[in-house]
Amino acid sequence: MIQCKDCELCEISPDGRRTFKCDPFVNIKEPECIQKWQLIRLDMLTAAYQGMARFQNKFAPMQDKIMRYMEREIDDIDETEKWKYDEEDDDTGK
Repeated sequence: MIQCKDCELCEISPDGRRTFKCDPFVNIKEPECIQKWQLIRLDMLTAAYQGMARFQNKFAPMQDKIMRYMEREIDDIDETEKWKYDEEDDDTGK
């Protein structure tokens, strides 16, 4: 099996970053390359999910404050309109 570092479709920059020019639909050297490609894509998806989770955790306190504020506003509206419903209940009780 050819190692990625020895393949002409892999470039390693001076800082150690690897760039893969292989495409599983066009130019794969060996069957194991597809498995490696799948692992790389899975790792990218996991990193993206973790980034999204960190972003959501960062905004969680603000979302909690907004929800509490909205609940208070809805309760205040219900309280101010309570007289409408109480009056209707009195009319139907007679």
